[in-house]
Amino acid sequence: MRIKIVGTGRAVPAKCVTTRTLEERLGLGRGALEAATGVVQRYVCRDESQIDLACAAARLALDDAGLEADAVDLIIGGCGVPYQPLPATAPLVMQRLGLADGSAAAFDVNSTCLGFLTAFETAGRMIEAGQCGTALVFSSEIASRALPWGDAPEVAALFGDGAAAAVLRRAKPGEGSVAASLMRTYPSAWEACGIGAGGTRFDFRKEPEAFARHSLFHMDGKELFRLTSRHFNSFVVALLERAGWRHEDVDLVVPHQASPFALAHMARQTGFAPEKLVDIAARFGNQIAASMPFALDVARRDGHVVPGMKLLFLGTSAGVSFGGMALEA
Repeated sequence: MRIKIVGTGRAVPAKCVTTRTLEERLGLGRGALEAATGVVQRYVCRDESQIDLACAAARLALDDAGLEADAVDLIIGGCGVPYQPLPATAPLVMQRLGLADGSAAAFDVNSTCLGFLTAFETAGRMIEAGQCGTALVFSSEIASRALPWGDAPEVAALFGDGAAAAVLRRAKPGEGSVAASLMRTYPSAWEACGIGAGGTRFDFRKEPEAFARHSLFHMDGKELFRLTSRHFNSFVVALLERAGWRHEDVDLVVPHQASPFALAHMARQTGFAPEKLVDIAARFGNQIAASMPFALDVARRDGHVVPGMKLLFLGTSAGVSFGGMALEA
């Protein structure tokens, strides 16, 4: 796809919570939670909403692109957890950005932590097909809610809130392109990670106890680690082959920020030098689908992304899926 990222932006809530504060609040020994997670701090919503974060990131992305909101004719939300089950989150973001009724299409896609890549590819295909000219893709997450603080604080402390957005347009020849994208799903581990309540699985009137019991996030880290260890490296090899890239061609890896330890394991498993990975997990935690575009914006604004670079987006998601995209900046 001849698609170019012309702007990015990110947003976090005002409140920063350190892991040391959480240790004191939970009555844990000093350094215990930090040693278990590798996360030093994360940002947590108090007064902000998921829509507030999405719009703040979107406005910064539009500013970065030098565009007004009314230039956008497609908005896709790629959030792991939506603002509410119905309607979709993207139309509300469209409204809050001040776009007129009927001026754009707005809808959501959901592939949990890989939501941004799915939204990016969907928008890119629509631009390629001539169905739109300028797309705004965003992921916004309040990941600090529904966490298992009582049973698994080492899991709960991994997450932080945040949002990021990107503006996409058709690239001119030589301006950059998507060389390849790939997703592979391993549903044998479907039960290893998720939130059971909130959809149609449990009726909160007929099954209030089951609904409540499944309202918190759960994760079987050992099962996810085993599956990733078995299959992720071959997935990366397949993605690079599809792109026609060699391993050494990759200039920068933009991964899902699952955890600091997960990123270190990814570097060892795939053979990419740690300095090639954008690693912000210790400072922001796991922001679910927002992690990848958030890391991209950090890299761009820190001057680590320049035209002509080969970027490799890599991540895993509940379900379980591996996803990646090879992008020439």
